[in-house]
Amino acid sequence: MILDTNGLSAMADGDPKLEQILTKASELAIPVIVLGEYRYGIAQSRNRVRYEKWLKEVVADCRVLRVDEGTASEYAIIRGELKRRGRPIPGNDIWIAALARQHAMPVLSRDEHFDFVPKVERIAW
Repeated sequence: MILDTNGLSAMADGDPKLEQILTKASELAIPVIVLGEYRYGIAQSRNRVRYEKWLKEVVADCRVLRVDEGTASEYAIIRGELKRRGRPIPGNDIWIAALARQHAMPVLSRDEHFDFVPKVERIAW
């Protein structure tokens, strides 16, 4: 399961609704895009030290998904699909969706716009 930024944030804050979902996951993965967004958020937080420590521990236990040529191809396809349907979504989320399709993994997110991306399963809580 791929963690979107809001999924990672909810995990950091100990959202009890996530426990059952996370325990069922065979693997947790964090896209580099999400790491960038989350680290930006940490830099703005007054609890920066605590979140940085927590993130370091979580990253050690997760697979980090990097963007490569396969991801770029999926990105282009998804962006075209969404444009034809008149359903644009934020650019970073297209990259996350591309990684989800590339690795055949669902995305843990509250963002309903992932539902517009063909062949991407969103897990909500």
